[in-house]
Amino acid sequence: MIRALLLTLALAAPAEARCRLALALGMDISSSVNSWEYELQLYGLAAAFRDEAVIEAILSVPGQHVLVLPYEWSGQMQQDAIGGWTRLSSAEEIAALADRLSAHTRRYQNFSTGIGTALEYAIRQFDRLPERCDRHVIDLSGDGVDNDGRTAPELHPRLIAAGITVNALVIAGGDPDPVSYYADQVIVGPDAFHLIARNGFEDYPELIKGKLIRELNPPLLIGEAAEEEPAPTR
Repeated sequence: MIRALLLTLALAAPAEARCRLALALGMDISSSVNSWEYELQLYGLAAAFRDEAVIEAILSVPGQHVLVLPYEWSGQMQQDAIGGWTRLSSAEEIAALADRLSAHTRRYQNFSTGIGTALEYAIRQFDRLPERCDRHVIDLSGDGVDNDGRTAPELHPRLIAAGITVNALVIAGGDPDPVSYYADQVIVGPDAFHLIARNGFEDYPELIKGKLIRELNPPLLIGEAAEEEPAPTR
């Protein structure tokens, strides 16, 4: 009788709120990214967090929330978080994040491309998470290859050991080709993938919405809006 009562109470008790995803969103602000392209990234990301489908994906699991850390990256010494880890568990919190992104001002202008150090920066931020999260994902956008500091493959052992997945939104058109570089050298981990913006930064606002939805709901496929390939777990 007592056992049955305890079981009933346990089933009736509300589940403890849980973080289902910690997502670090890294935007490329190296010297190859001009002011217009920068705004396409920043305002495109802000618009994504105002999109109904993205909001629905964030709030889709009752009793579970998401932690998000947007940051900018360039050379090996140039990374800038746009606020700290932000809990998203309501429409109001999501709107506040979108407003913060819209109000942000670019800090660095004329520095090189350090993809490896951008990943290393994100790893350090995961070490500072305010709570445990079920999944850790880095979402990196970029239009070039490593040319400063540690390379992305040097960080792969740490990323794999920590269970961190790296996805990418690659801006096509650079030389050397960033698409093949991100596919072969950057993305890594369980369910990792990359999307290709074949028309340059103009594709970013639409692609980032689909990318966020997929990262928030990994089994969901987002159609034919962009090309992508899965990454090996190495």
